[in-house]
Amino acid sequence: MISLSLAEIASIVGGQQHDIPDAGRQVTGPVVTDSRAVRPGGLFVAFAGERVDGHDFAQGAVQAGAVAVLAARPVGVPAIVVDDVVAALGALARAVVDRLGTTVVGLTGSAGKTSTKDLIAQLLQRHGPTVWPEGNLNNEIGLPLTALRADAATRHLVLEMGARGVGHIRYLAELTPPRIGVVLNVGSAHIGEFGGREKIAEAKGELVEALPSAEHGGIAVLNADDPYVRAMAARTTARTVLFGESEDAAVRAENVRLTELGQPAFTLHTPSGCSDVTMRLYGEHHVSNALAAAAVAHELGMPVDEIATALSEAGTLSRWRMEVTERADGVTVVNDAYNANPESMRAALRALVAMGAAAKAKGGRTWAVLGEMAELGEESLAEHDAVGRLVVRLNVSKLVAVGGREAAWLDMGAKNEGSWGEESVHVSDARAAVDLLRSELRPGDVVLVKASRSVGLERVAAALLDDQGMVGAAGAEGGAATR
Repeated sequence: MISLSLAEIASIVGGQQHDIPDAGRQVTGPVVTDSRAVRPGGLFVAFAGERVDGHDFAQGAVQAGAVAVLAARPVGVPAIVVDDVVAALGALARAVVDRLGTTVVGLTGSAGKTSTKDLIAQLLQRHGPTVWPEGNLNNEIGLPLTALRADAATRHLVLEMGARGVGHIRYLAELTPPRIGVVLNVGSAHIGEFGGREKIAEAKGELVEALPSAEHGGIAVLNADDPYVRAMAARTTARTVLFGESEDAAVRAENVRLTELGQPAFTLHTPSGCSDVTMRLYGEHHVSNALAAAAVAHELGMPVDEIATALSEAGTLSRWRMEVTERADGVTVVNDAYNANPESMRAALRALVAMGAAAKAKGGRTWAVLGEMAELGEESLAEHDAVGRLVVRLNVSKLVAVGGREAAWLDMGAKNEGSWGEESVHVSDARAAVDLLRSELRPGDVVLVKASRSVGLERVAAALLDDQGMVGAAGAEGGAATR
């Protein structure tokens, strides 16, 4: 973060100083919410959570080097006390971003946000110092924490914006006003909370409404292949740039194909030329993500050949998102267990089929180890049933449905579509899934593990890799495949 005095911070957040002997002391280190992450010169933000109250760790944070604590009550050490810690954190982020004048890129969508954010970051960091969130810090706490990592050298600030309802993205955009806004898609993630796809589109479109006008440099990067997103052009005064496979997209992909390993390849077309791309990531769904990232990079002045090279070299920066690891015995584990919705589930299954094509030709099998897709509301039964049916239609060798009612619906869909015998099995939990897989996996098999975060199916992938002593080496950095 840029250097600010405690007096300046107190003024920005409207807080009262408590136990501060020197209001001129500067905060020069990171702003953190975990006392274990405190660094000398930093600011510790104390939240009172359901299970842990950060105020209880205030003294330890100061002992570890924090200059002060941003808190809701006095804590016996230097503190700036406010009525609302979340609002104060947001106000601090807004003040820092306003002072920096860096280019803010905001990103939203129902699926693919984190993967696309990682791609944008890897492209833009070739063009100048870039800050982006680790993982999916995309809410009213994570977003300002990311913004506060920016300093005077930061050229690009890439921010992922999530929403659980109408008004959320508008609030996030007020904290860190974007100049470029990217909308990937409008899908069914959280449809139970929003109450319909139209409401999701209304919420996602708040990002383009927050952009400055075209005359002031605003750019809306919109998915031409998604009618809900394309329609958002009417909701902004920013200049619109379309990406996708549609013929009228300014940044588009042609000759899209998958390598024998399931990695997408295509010809990237931009207004300034074209170049070939072969990605390290897995699954055709990454083509759309790559085009969104390419559109942003092109608008910020990167040459098309440099964009294509960066896309071809980019890996996965966030954990449990299509992490591909081949065990010593020839079993390939695909850990995509961070989250799931119907769109991302279908994309992952198609990637599994593409990756498993060569393996099946040599006697290997494809396994889909799937769990609940949360927050689908009244659509839950139909969507889980549809995914189960898709597993059969794609000719995936084995379905292991893990969990309770929703897993039973996955299994039911597969069986109703024509699965028989042991092609589809319903097990109660992750441990039962691991036991089954350990007894049946053989060299050449490819195993996809995917469910909503609440299910915790990453434990299945971890156990399968631990069998080979590969936990940690298998993408502890959220990393690229080892093949």
